[in-house]
Amino acid sequence: MVANNDSQSNTQGSVTLNVRLKPNAEAKQPVLANYSTVGVAQGIAYVDFGFIEPPVIAAAVRQVQKSGSAPKNLEGEMATRVALPIEAVVRLQQQLTQVLRSLQQAPPSKKA
Repeated sequence: MVANNDSQSNTQGSVTLNVRLKPNAEAKQPVLANYSTVGVAQGIAYVDFGFIEPPVIAAAVRQVQKSGSAPKNLEGEMATRVALPIEAVVRLQQQLTQVLRSLQQAPPSKKA
């Protein structure tokens, strides 16, 4: 797991890294994001979604396991930035909580 550099606490299994997302061309298709960060300014929450190549994350994890030190930066691509009023953030949080609760309560799917 890659933790946001704004995080004040580390949990077991997470590493705090400085991540810089490079913008890419706008796409009308959904994009895959494996990294997100949120900042708030003047009552608006800015949510950045990005993608960091899995081998880059794996190399950072190996470096931490081997040397105990994390890379200073990881580079990824910004997928999109969303600006939300705080009220919308509250609604989004409620929706995400409902989704996560339903996933926890759902019986495991059977593989054919």
